[in-house]
Amino acid sequence: MDGTVLIADDDRTIRTVLTQALTRAGCRVHATGSLAQLQRWVEEGRGDLVITDVMMPDGNGIDMIPAIRKARPDLPVIVISAQNTIVTAIRATEAAAFDYLPKPFDLPDLMTRAGQALSRRLRRPDPAAAAAPAPEAGADPALPLIGHAPAMQNLFRMVARVLNADLPVMIAGEAGVGKTVVARSFHDLSDRREAGFVVLTSADLSEDTIHSADERAQGGTLLIEDPTGFDTAAQARLIGMIEAWEAGPSRNLMPRLLSTTGPDPQADVAAGRLRADLYYRLAGVTVTVPPLRARVDDIPPLARHLLARASAQGLPQRTLSEGATALIRAYPFPGNVRELENLMRRLALTAAAAEITEAEARAALAESSPIVPPAPATPAAAR
Repeated sequence: MDGTVLIADDDRTIRTVLTQALTRAGCRVHATGSLAQLQRWVEEGRGDLVITDVMMPDGNGIDMIPAIRKARPDLPVIVISAQNTIVTAIRATEAAAFDYLPKPFDLPDLMTRAGQALSRRLRRPDPAAAAAPAPEAGADPALPLIGHAPAMQNLFRMVARVLNADLPVMIAGEAGVGKTVVARSFHDLSDRREAGFVVLTSADLSEDTIHSADERAQGGTLLIEDPTGFDTAAQARLIGMIEAWEAGPSRNLMPRLLSTTGPDPQADVAAGRLRADLYYRLAGVTVTVPPLRARVDDIPPLARHLLARASAQGLPQRTLSEGATALIRAYPFPGNVRELENLMRRLALTAAAAEITEAEARAALAESSPIVPPAPATPAAAR
């Protein structure tokens, strides 16, 4: 690996680790805890690659990317961030960052991406993409769209890539994973966010409802909830509606088509639950929202967020003890995020003190499900 790497991170340990790893790989490294110093280096012509954190004492690393690109259009920027939300991934993509990695990052993975950036140098970006407005802070959807787990980061990257593409998106996943929240994010964070967001369910496909949806969704987003639940006639009407939009005089106002399905929509087609011609009209891109059991390390921070959100909605303010945290992390959550949210709201209401104990968490889990993890082994039992 050859080249000069500029590192900006306010964490001295991260600067040291990256400096040592990149130096051993053959790079020259300049590291700083200041975005102002990074900007000076860039303007002086130093560096073949920038690696920057997002939240810095003197600014935001993503907000600085346009200035870096103005001064050095071919200088690639890799963003690393502890803010593991879908908005961070989208903002990094819209700012034309070469790549984005959540903290704590995998060092070999970061080294591989740094090598790719140094060998390719940033491909010329689309100027129109650079001019795209960043999502407003207030548009950040209520989580579950947080997560450090690779499955969630892959979802964030895919959403960022196709956010404003003129393609229908099918959002697949188990019940309770947050598919509708993902769909809402596609609208709220896209350039269609000022237009309507309309939801169609299997009960909504009368002629009058279709006509109303046509008017309300123009230029915006139409979400079709679980088309596998529509009967054959309803699916046919839905196809007719889409064909009328595609061939009609106002095709430029056709809404973005989103749909939610179970985890295996192709199996639904094979079983006859979903018409193949409807599937191919809706599945321009398929994104899969992972179940909680595929991202167990995200469960504790997600639970803490849900407690904070419950408090903001008027419920008592609570925190999780270490024992309660370990217990919920070990639980498989067959109901996914919806089940976790219900559990956190119940504990916010029923806990005896500000800190939720392991016993209280166990009792709440037992009330809602027969699947309760065993108690953690005591030191005596472990011997």
